[in-house]
Amino acid sequence: MGLIIGLLLLWLVLAVLGFAIKSLFWLAIVALVLFVATGVFGAIRRRAAR
Repeated sequence: MGLIIGLLLLWLVLAVLGFAIKSLFWLAIVALVLFVATGVFGAIRRRAAR
């Protein structure tokens, strides 16, 4: 669970940097996609563990 939270924080930081620096807009898009994918993956693993 710690790894998933760490990844979510990393993707969030990358998204903020991407939006703050216009030349890194692609970084924000990739970070948002990875943020959502990690959240979905974490939710699936959490439900499977029950």
